[in-house]
Amino acid sequence: MRVICDPNVLISGILFGGKPRALLRLCSSGRVTNVTSPALLNAVEAVLMRSKFGLNEEQVYGIIRLFRDTFSIVRPEISLSVITADPDDNRVLEAASAAQAETILSGDAHLLDLAQ
Repeated sequence: MRVICDPNVLISGILFGGKPRALLRLCSSGRVTNVTSPALLNAVEAVLMRSKFGLNEEQVYGIIRLFRDTFSIVRPEISLSVITADPDDNRVLEAASAAQAETILSGDAHLLDLAQ
């Protein structure tokens, strides 16, 4: 199964555990293929660099390196403007389209409102 994780799911999995962490474990086991894009990894990196999370640069770069090593990376060739309320959410849709992903995993209301 090929999935796209919203950056918030990845961040939650790293920092807080729960179901997002279980998903990351599935991806690392090879039972689920997580596909991402450079834009989504950049978004994860930017959030993890915030001082409130207490991670240093080396830790953040290690997490991003792990994601690059274990996720499939796509480089979307199309730009979408489906979600106007939060245009950054379109990067998730672009990656899902490029990856031909079966599922987008997200708790983001803008993405959940799309339903399909």
